[in-house]
Amino acid sequence: MNEKASFSLRNRNPDVLNCIANLSNDEVFTPPELANQMLDTLTDAWKIDNNGENIWENKNVKFLDPCTKSGVFLRQITSRLTKGLERQIPNLEKRVEHILYNQVFGIGITTLTSMLARRSVYCSKNANSEHSIAKNFNNKEGNVWFGRVEHKWINSRCKFCGASKSVFDRPKELDNHAYSFIHTEDHKKFLSKIFGDNMQFDVIIGNPPYQLDDGGVGGAMPLYQKFVQSAKSLEPKFLSMVTPSRWFAGGRGLDNYRKEMLDDKKLRVLIDYPKADEVFPGVLIGGGVSYFLWDSNHNDKCTVTIIRDGEKSTSQRDLGQYDVFVRSNQALSILNKVLAKTNTNFSSLMSGGDPFGFRTNFQGISENHYKGDVKLHYNSGGRGAKRSIGYVPSKIVTRNYSMIDKWKLMLNRVYNVAESYPHRIIGSPILLPPGEICTGSFNIAGPFLTEKEAQSAKSYYETKFFRFLLHLRKINQDAARHTYQWVPIQPWNTNWTDEKLYNKYNLNEGEIEYVETIIKPISIDKKVSK
Repeated sequence: MNEKASFSLRNRNPDVLNCIANLSNDEVFTPPELANQMLDTLTDAWKIDNNGENIWENKNVKFLDPCTKSGVFLRQITSRLTKGLERQIPNLEKRVEHILYNQVFGIGITTLTSMLARRSVYCSKNANSEHSIAKNFNNKEGNVWFGRVEHKWINSRCKFCGASKSVFDRPKELDNHAYSFIHTEDHKKFLSKIFGDNMQFDVIIGNPPYQLDDGGVGGAMPLYQKFVQSAKSLEPKFLSMVTPSRWFAGGRGLDNYRKEMLDDKKLRVLIDYPKADEVFPGVLIGGGVSYFLWDSNHNDKCTVTIIRDGEKSTSQRDLGQYDVFVRSNQALSILNKVLAKTNTNFSSLMSGGDPFGFRTNFQGISENHYKGDVKLHYNSGGRGAKRSIGYVPSKIVTRNYSMIDKWKLMLNRVYNVAESYPHRIIGSPILLPPGEICTGSFNIAGPFLTEKEAQSAKSYYETKFFRFLLHLRKINQDAARHTYQWVPIQPWNTNWTDEKLYNKYNLNEGEIEYVETIIKPISIDKKVSK
């Protein structure tokens, strides 16, 4: 082996993979520290399943990163195997050749990242170049493959990833983000085609692309779940991937995936970082990130670890206890107490999107009031918009017409996700009397028969207790109807306070203290502009 290759394998060079800027928040490079943490988790589980064997001393284990970007997983795996197989294959050059040719495989997501991955693994962008530490390849890809595939359009949408034809039907000189691993109906056949027959991978590991921007049509589409599901179809012994944590409770089109994951007893480990910048410095990913270890031999509870500000909380959990994942281990006892006394929930009072049929960009608003008009609250000004008031004819209201003449609460539809605590979770509601409505920039709760009832509901909404239960299901900025599902309905005959609610649901001192550390007092919103 040449001196340059040996020098790199001994890790004497500065680690360039710590210095690479992310292409976007959707395709995030994995820091070596996180990759090693995931590999350590794999190491421990392999020992348990294989009578104490060290996975890095097994020369037959095959690894696949189906979405490699920087090549960090493949590089770290190669480094560990190089050390672990020293006794079995004493010659360094033969040992490295064996590892790179027989054990380590990757699929690039773009031309650029595939070259970067080869540089990380082979010390050259081409596996068969004179500078490559791999000497057995007769092609430039080696075992880090990349090839352009095309979306398959059906009714202007890709049948595999759901991409919009108007956005991603691009010329061949441009990346079309048709990631090959999820654009096939037969994953085993696809891998046999690019790597050879009988390719059974023992370990699949990676950090997949998170989403595709759909050009503003319905918001960005999540993609990471498709990589997870495709990897499972290959029936590996172990699967580990890092993804956004939004799937815990929300996310566009993730309902079936969430149920699949929470019901899967093969999920052995789940490590959750509510603050994404603790693992991806400088990257904002609403709701945080997490990684899991799926073990084909596991059939039990999952070991869940929550890490925030360096503090760890670990417990054994049945992930499928509820329809969404309760992120906080400490919150479970509170939730169980509340639901034991709950027959109805606040989501039954929620109107859903566009409560009166007016989209957020509705243009037919008048500053003048005419006979038959109703007062319309809306957001004006685009980014950083402020709440304003105009008028529309009542006859053009297409939804919840009967609520026009009732008391109701106008609620923030979106509010910043809690990256740090204590947090408000949601803004203060606005009391709307009869004759006032709003656009889809807001949600509506109601109706209430009297102003006194509406004031009672408003006081309840502003308690820390209410917003704590809301935040258990509100993992991103969207306060959709389902996020209110664990908030019980109260009698609307009193001014609700946290003390009354803590007593009603028998919260102990530790539980009360926990709620108080998570939720901060709500402030009164500024007066609406007239």
